[in-house]
Amino acid sequence: MFEVVKTGITSSVSPVSGMVRKGPLVLTAQIPKDPATGKIVEGDIIIQTRQMLENVKTGLAAAGGSLADVMRAEVFLVDAADAPAMNAVWREFFSEPWPCRATVVVKEFLSPGMRIEMTATAWIDEA
Repeated sequence: MFEVVKTGITSSVSPVSGMVRKGPLVLTAQIPKDPATGKIVEGDIIIQTRQMLENVKTGLAAAGGSLADVMRAEVFLVDAADAPAMNAVWREFFSEPWPCRATVVVKEFLSPGMRIEMTATAWIDEA
């Protein structure tokens, strides 16, 4: 059985966990949600990408890790034209060696106004 990582970020209205862990393996699915309000942040892809990656960073810290522990990510964008701006923000949060990443364009998300979503796999060595 896995454990849910308590990140302090409220979960979505769907019956899902934002971050789970089994041993050193940590899986996360994050959206650009403001933890203070529980709402999707308004704004362009830069604002939403920053919020989403801050959520990933906060969650990994709660699990005892950091963004440097992310090995693989999948990013979902509503608009392919947002990819260059998303990549610019990505470089603010990650550095070499870069995690493996797939970026997929989707038609829309269930949450109105959302432009990006991400899943990631991290390996956090247990102390």
